[in-house]
Amino acid sequence: MEEEFFNKLREKVLPYFEGTNPCHDICHADRVLSLVLAIGGKEGADLEILKVVALLHDVARKEQDESRGKICHAERGSELAWGILRELGYPEDKIEKVIHCIEAHRSRKGDVPESIEAKVLYDADKLDSIGAIGIGRAFSFSGSIGSVVHISDVDVNDNGEYGREDCAYREFLAKLVQVKYKMFTDEGKKIAGKRYDFMVEFFDRLNREIKGEL
Repeated sequence: MEEEFFNKLREKVLPYFEGTNPCHDICHADRVLSLVLAIGGKEGADLEILKVVALLHDVARKEQDESRGKICHAERGSELAWGILRELGYPEDKIEKVIHCIEAHRSRKGDVPESIEAKVLYDADKLDSIGAIGIGRAFSFSGSIGSVVHISDVDVNDNGEYGREDCAYREFLAKLVQVKYKMFTDEGKKIAGKRYDFMVEFFDRLNREIKGEL
């Protein structure tokens, strides 16, 4: 893919990320881009398709957030992607591959990634939620909802609305520990294992500091 096309695509998608939650802003798309290229290179995937889907997979995330979940960003994102790529003259057969990746990247949606590119995108997107960056994102999110910084004995079974006890540690225990088991690619599994171990070590130290042990 020519660099000129990729630059035009990036210019097209930037407005969709204005005012987006920091966990899913353009920086997230850029991190996913780095991951899909790293994983895709090991898995023999089409790197051109991956560069495109990395930028487009969350273009409707802001709409989903503003609708409080009534709009599915995977479904709406695929619609927006069609329009953006057609306007830029991207080949129809490649657009179809991009659309499948976008539709299948949301774990709650139920669609299963079938192509290697869709599997790579899925893994890369989920990997951005764990590891050092995952810790940063968890604290960013908990701060945005007014949570306390840390609670060592959080209740992970409370599934009510978000509140002051939904700290980063609870996010890790309730959701992020599962990520490493959801990878589709071998490379994704390797990276997930290392990132998960780092989070365990981090929160173990944090708990010990809270207790005054360190």
